[in-house]
Amino acid sequence: MSREEVKTAINELLDNTPENVLEEVLEYLKSVEGKSNDSISLSKNLKTILIEDKELLERLAK
Repeated sequence: MSREEVKTAINELLDNTPENVLEEVLEYLKSVEGKSNDSISLSKNLKTILIEDKELLERLAK
């Protein structure tokens, strides 16, 4: 997809998104603004690991 196609698809989705979710999206976009691609990839990978291992981490915390 081209950059313009992605932006159009995002705008179409945002039109039907609840306001509280829009605020979360805005905060996320602000948090990645100005960061390097490596930093963004690292954060995304860490988030994926935490989501996938949530149950394990909860058991370890007990």
